Amino acid sequence: MAKKGNRVQVILECTEHKESGVPGMSRYITTKNKKNTPDRMERKKYNPCLKRVTVHREIK
Repeated sequence: MAKKGNRVQVILECTEHKESGVPGMSRYITTKNKKNTPDRMERKKYNPCLKRVTVHREIK
């Protein structure tokens, strides 16, 4: 049986990549607890296209 709980998969997408004009996209998949963090998640992650750490926000 599958686990039942508050954890859901979310996709984090780079916020600076669209403005840069560089082709490609930087996305990460992670999980979060909806009960503890109901709002959209924001993390600093490495963007291999821009070759630096940027802010990634949760997308729908």
